[in-house]
Amino acid sequence: MNPVQGFHLIRPEDLFWRPSHLMRIPNADYLERTGSENMGARLWRLPPQSANTLHRHIRAEEFYFVLEGTGRLLVGGRTLTVPKHGGVLVGPEQLRQVFNDTDEEVLWLIIGAPEELEFLQGSKSKMNLSLIYPVDPTRLPAELAGVEWPPKPPTEAVAGEENHS
Repeated sequence: MNPVQGFHLIRPEDLFWRPSHLMRIPNADYLERTGSENMGARLWRLPPQSANTLHRHIRAEEFYFVLEGTGRLLVGGRTLTVPKHGGVLVGPEQLRQVFNDTDEEVLWLIIGAPEELEFLQGSKSKMNLSLIYPVDPTRLPAELAGVEWPPKPPTEAVAGEENHS
């Protein structure tokens, strides 16, 4: 892995927010424009009564830091409550899931290293996703029993129908 040369200033207006593929959680990748192959860093904005994927990593350690709200994190079968400005370091093999069982949004900064090259854009290797998702990645923690997440994608209007909103 090649280290980044010099430095990269990333301003809030440079961030591109998008929903994650599986769980539809809004996130912004801080390092995607830098070319870093050594670490990843994302903001994750968890809506009330939501969860991110249940997953683990092959090599990467991840540091979970709560910027706003009270964070909840399932790690190795234990549920942790993380206060604002608190953090948790999680090793690669630990199954983990960030979730929000409150009625307030929670903002996390999640930093991981080393970057798992299989997930970088343009990777030529085919990733065995069962290494990352050994169980159903959309499974919700017990604290969200009865909640429907992720949200269903919006359906397209029936052909010929007008939108009167």
